Parts: sequence; C-alpha cells; structure tokens
Amino acid sequence: MTKQSSQDEDVRSSGRAAGNDDAHAPDNVANLPLTNQVATILRDMIIQDKLKPGERIRERQLSEKLNVSRTPLREAIKILVSEKLVESSPNRGAVVADPEPENIRELLQVLGALEGLGGRLAAENASQDQIAEIHALHYEMLAAFHRQDKLAYFKINQKIHKSIMAASGNAALVETHQQLNARVYRFRYQSNQKNEKWSGAVNEHEDIVAALKARDGARLEKVLTDHLKQTWVKVCEVS
Repeated sequence: MTKQSSQDEDVRSSGRAAGNDDAHAPDNVANLPLTNQVATILRDMIIQDKLKPGERIRERQLSEKLNVSRTPLREAIKILVSEKLVESSPNRGAVVADPEPENIRELLQVLGALEGLGGRLAAENASQDQIAEIHALHYEMLAAFHRQDKLAYFKINQKIHKSIMAASGNAALVETHQQLNARVYRFRYQSNQKNEKWSGAVNEHEDIVAALKARDGARLEKVLTDHLKQTWVKVCEVS
C-alpha cells in the first residue's frame, strides 16, 4: 500500500470515528481528494459540536487524531476559512467561528429569500429527471430519519436544497446560495436536534416535494421561505 493509500484509509477510519458513517452518508467521502476528505471530517465535527464555537483548532492533536500530516490538514482548514466556518488570525491561529445571533438571523433571512426564489424558478425550469432525483432523495432522507441518523439525514436534506437551487437554472443564484449556506451549515444542523422539531422539519419537506412535483412555483417559494424562518426559530430554542 502506498503512503497516499494508507493516509486515505486512515482518514476514512477517522471519519467514522468522528461521526461520519460512509455507509449512510449521501456523499462518498472516500472518493474525494485527501484535503477534501479532511475538510469534510472537520466540517462534521464542527456541526456536531465536537469542535465548539470559539475553540482553537490544534493542528498537532488533530493531525494525530486523523492520522494525516499537517499539510492536508492546513489545506482543509483553509477551505473552512473560505466558508467562514473557521476564522484565522496571526495571533490566535485557526478558531471555530462563533457568529453573533443577529448575524445568523440576517443570514437566514437572506438565505430564505434565495431559496424561495430558487424554488419558484425550479418549479418553472426543472426537468422531470431533476424532480425525480429530488423525490428519490426525499425518500433517502426519510430512511435516515427513521434510523434516527441525524448526520446522514442532514446531509441528504442539504443535498435536496442544493438540488432545488440547481434545478432553478440560475447559476448566479446557485453560487450565492452555496456561499451563504456554508456560513450557517452548523446552525441548520443544530436546528433539528430536538426530536419534536426534527419531525416538524420532515413534514415541511413533504410540502416542499409536493409543491415541486405540482410545479406550483408560488407555493414552493412560500414553503421554502417559511422553512428557513422556522430554522431561525429552532436555532433560538436549542441555543
């Protein structure tokens, strides 16, 4: 086995230890370049509070934990800095971002408007294949819900939202949504930590899929916008 292959296997094992079960995750982390594998694991650790807001990222300890050298770890941290999940400064080094509640609220307001617009455009422009794929993802998400696998559920949930944006056919919207969504990634995960809130989110997704299949743009726009409003309410309740 080459050194690179050995590192890949180490990262896969560390990813499962960090809560990233490849058997259930919708994105196959093992197929990603090493730096992206590490970034995925760190991202999952952040949203699950295994790396907490305001906590300094200690490269030596993480390098040992994940069985990778400092180089892919540092490159992975740069990815998370670009997503604003991590902040970096000469004095403190890399620290998990800890945004103010008002900043989160503002981001979710804008994201809700973007997703509403994306939903309206998707109802007009989505191909039947795209709608069928989103419908299939919804059933995968329900399976994760019934397994009580919150991380797999969240990743499929996010894939559904991104797929709706892609189906809008508006590249500028997709790019802007991706940038803003990365900044609230942890909070969207945290919003469904209470089981009763989680069930409510599943019901909201039933409405989203139904509106898309009916190509009811006005309804889908409203459902997606309200869905993000509920995310803010749930963030307040679990924080």
